[in-house]
Formats: sequence, C-alpha cells, structure tokens
Amino acid sequence: MTTYEDSFSNVTQINKLIKNTYLALSISLVISTISSYLTLDLEMSLGILIIGFISMLVLMFAISYNKQSITGLFLLFVFTALMGAFIGPTVGMYLELPNGPELVGYALGSTAMIFFGLSYYALTTKNDFSFMGGFLMTGLIVLIVAMIANIFLQLALMQIVISSVAILIFSGYILYDTSQMVHDSEGNYIEMTLSLYLDIINLFLHLLRILGIFSAED
Repeated sequence: MTTYEDSFSNVTQINKLIKNTYLALSISLVISTISSYLTLDLEMSLGILIIGFISMLVLMFAISYNKQSITGLFLLFVFTALMGAFIGPTVGMYLELPNGPELVGYALGSTAMIFFGLSYYALTTKNDFSFMGGFLMTGLIVLIVAMIANIFLQLALMQIVISSVAILIFSGYILYDTSQMVHDSEGNYIEMTLSLYLDIINLFLHLLRILGIFSAED
C-alpha cells in the first residue's frame, strides 16, 4: 500500500529529476551553440565525418555506462560539444544562402516552440505517453533506412518526406521522453538529458533541411 510519505518522496524525486535534467540540457545546448559557432566555416572530409560518427557512438555508450557518476555528466558535455562541432558546418552552409539567416532563425524558433509546447503539455497533463515507445522506435528504424537509401538516390521529394516524418517522430519523442521523466522517479537525469538533447538537435536539423528545400524551390 502506497503511503503519503511514499507519494511525497516520489514527487520530490521526480521534481529533482526534472530540475537536474533541464539544467543539464540547458548547459548542453549552450555548449553545442558555442561549438557550432566556432566551426561554421570548417570543411570536413568524409573521413573526419566517419571518425566523428564513430566517436559519438562510443561516447553515447560511455555516457550510459557512467550515468550514475560525474564522469557521465562530463562525457555528456564532451558529446554535446562534438555534436555541435559537426552541426556547425551544416548551419554555416545554410547561412551562406541569400535568406540563410532567416531560415536558421525560423528553424531555431520553430524548434523552440515545438519543444516548449510539447514539454509543457507532457509536464502538465496526467497522460502517460510510454505507449508511444514501440511506434516511435519502429518509425525511427524506417526513417534511418530511408535516409541511407536517399544518400544514393538523392531525391528531393524523398528528402521532403523523410524530413517531414522525422519532424513528427522527434516531436513524438519529446512527448515520450518528457513523459518518461515525469512518471519515472527512478530515472537518471544524464540519460534523460541525452535523449531530449538528441530530440531537439534532430528536430532542428530536419526543420532546417525542409525549410532549405522549399526556399530553394522558391
């Protein structure tokens, strides 16, 4: 039987988890922004991109392994700095377009509105969105396969579909991950931060891509 003390303890744990997650997420986004700015004009070869991708995968496993210690938090910040460094040249490419600053601004603004809107809903509603996990994972796998296929096909229409679906999937993940944080008092804030960070970054990149495609067509 759940006692008042148990309920109060769970609420306290969840509030602490939410506070620590959003604090770490804010720091992670600031680190990525600075890192991206420093690499806006950097040209990266395919070899560097492959090494970077492998390094980020290794860091993700290392973060998960060390999630209960300060080492995990340090590795998280290293990961976000590295991610920002690889995002920088992509953002720089869009900034060079005639309406580039507007496109990047729209993508940032839209990402912020979607994130804050969905997060607020997930934090305030009593609904548990854990049921979405299976659907989102299936959608993510299909999305990755489609993205790999389009590397070779290079179809603009397919890219529009991919980015549109990705926006829906990562918006869903924001709901799902925030819901997990609210309903799991045993959750880990480092793990939660990494999940939400990846949701935000992927949402931003796909919004930027689809805005860039429609801008080019105009």
